[in-house]
This record gives sequence, C-alpha cells and structure tokens, in this order.
Amino acid sequence: MTEKEAERSTELAEGDSRRIEAVMLKERMSETELRYAIRVYLILPLIFLLVTLFGGMRFSATDHSFLFLPPPLMCLIFGAVTVFLIFRARLIEFDRWFNEASPILENAANAGVVFLLFAASVQVYNLLLPEQGLASWIVTALFIWTLWNDIFADFDQKKLLRSLAGLFAIAFVTKYLVLANLAVKNETSWLQRIIENPGKEAATWFLDLPVYSPATGYLQFFTILLFLFGLFLTPKAARKGDLSS
Repeated sequence: MTEKEAERSTELAEGDSRRIEAVMLKERMSETELRYAIRVYLILPLIFLLVTLFGGMRFSATDHSFLFLPPPLMCLIFGAVTVFLIFRARLIEFDRWFNEASPILENAANAGVVFLLFAASVQVYNLLLPEQGLASWIVTALFIWTLWNDIFADFDQKKLLRSLAGLFAIAFVTKYLVLANLAVKNETSWLQRIIENPGKEAATWFLDLPVYSPATGYLQFFTILLFLFGLFLTPKAARKGDLSS
C-alpha cells in the first residue's frame, strides 16, 4: 500500500467515525426530545388533571360520603390572574409555546396544557377558599390583596413560586387547621353542644363553617403539593430545542 492510499484510507476511517458519532448524537437528541415531549404533553396534563379533580373533592364529617363542589366565579378570576402571573414571570414564555411557525396541532396541544394549568389553578383556590360565611370573605380579601400586589411586583420564576407557596400555606392553615378546629363535628343536640362547648358552637354559628372529614385536609394538602410540583416541572418552552435559542 502506497503512502497516498494509506492517507486515503485514514481519511475515510475518520469520516466514517464522524458520521457514526453524528448519528449517535442525533439519536441521543431525539431520545431527549421524546422525554421532553412526554414531560410536557403527558406528565404535566396528568398532574393538572389530578389537581382539577382533587380540588373539588370533599368528604362529609357525618357519613364520609363524597362531595364535589364546583368553583365559584371568584376562583375563576383568581385562576386567570395566576396564569397571567405565570406568563409575566416567564415561568412560561408565550412566544415559545405559541408560534405562527409551529403546526396548528402543536399550538392546539400547547393551548390544552395551558388550559389545564388554568383549571388546576381555579381548583386550588376552590379548595383553599372557605365555602361560605364570614371566613370566606376574609380569605377572599387576602387573595385579592396578594394577587393585586403581585401584578405590579418585579417577579422571576423563583419569586413567583415562593409567593404562591406562601399564599397557599397561609390559606391552608387558616381553613384546614384554624377554622376546622373551630367547627363542631359531633351530632349531639343543639342544646347539648351549647352546654358542653359554647365557644365552639358560637364560632360555628357566627362564621357559618361547613363540617368536613379530616380526610379532606389530607387530600387537599397533597393536592397543593402536586400543583406546585407541576409548576416546578413546567418548562419555559414547549420544545426542547427552543430552550437553547
């Protein structure tokens, strides 16, 4: 074999190795994009669907029967403001989820994920907001004040998650620890309840507190954690390749 033939064979071998590396890199990138698509179009919708379902569930304190409460109109407003804050803090970047250059089906799928995020946000406020009475007005005022200030605050992703986590924690403690302990949970007569615990009976009547099973609090605590975990998993861009652009 001459020297030129040896150099030619070496160049061919190097070219083949580069092509093999390019094919392997392309396969790894396709696998990464597949995992990314599963995360965006399968895991996130499943999480937000579970939050939407669990957020309306209650268990009666008397017979532990299942109740599903639809969200009031105010919760829809709170959910819309929360989605606006998510876009404003660039937890989701609008131009990387909805693009004229993308196929219609892809934009529709992205819109479906965002709609499920909105529905989950509505149900989170539904589970945190007391159903009736004076407590409902107080917690509603807390949500309005906090979200109104958040609209004009300088936010990034971490600040938004901390703000929502703090707001949800205060509302959860208020409803499922403070108010739940004030409500009368026994089935004795009205006169007997006044004699045994007049303060708790007066608080139940004055605040108009509904009575639920303790299982409701456990379920809703898990639901809030699941919603925050879904927000943590939500990417800025719907496509993996758009993150590097």
